[in-house]
Amino acid sequence: MELREKACEILRRLRREYPSPKVALNFNTPFELLVATILSAQTTDVHVNKVTENLFKKYRSVKDYADTPIENLQKDVSSVNFYKTKARNIQGTARMIIEKFHSEVPKTMDDLISLPGVARKTANIVLSNVYGIDEGIAVDTHVKRVSYRLGLTKNEDPVRSERDLMAITPREEWGNLSHLLIFHGRKICQAKKPKHQECVLYDICPSNKI
Repeated sequence: MELREKACEILRRLRREYPSPKVALNFNTPFELLVATILSAQTTDVHVNKVTENLFKKYRSVKDYADTPIENLQKDVSSVNFYKTKARNIQGTARMIIEKFHSEVPKTMDDLISLPGVARKTANIVLSNVYGIDEGIAVDTHVKRVSYRLGLTKNEDPVRSERDLMAITPREEWGNLSHLLIFHGRKICQAKKPKHQECVLYDICPSNKI
């Protein structure tokens, strides 16, 4: 099966399994999604949602994050991995958004990745889920693992994986592909023990030939 055809078939099957693909992080504003995504690096979305439930009640605006003493912000996110660095990045991002972008989360890839702690994955999540702009495909650990196992990419580097996936997937499906691979990675194609017998993709996965 040719890669483009395979990608479309994977999308078709996964959409049937997960009919409402959307980001698992809770948010009400573009900046809240940006904060939640920064916090989610090497931390589960479930845990991030627990943290942001109180965080978003305490910090209501970009200015609140910019003005609070960094020690307070670090304490408020202290249960996530690398919380000190993440708190500094969130505050730096808030200040830069106020100073350079008139307190509005920017709408372009170049502007977003200029913010502290924001790389392509985070930028893609914000652009797709807030603004409906598909600049690329958000490649997290699940997307990287599942796409590699399915043979959609031979690269394990996120940037190269993203480039490979973009080349074989219709642009209007870039956001959906990321969500669907994440859902499938969490439920079925898990890191240590994939559930082959429950996988709707097993017949077209290289794993069935091992």
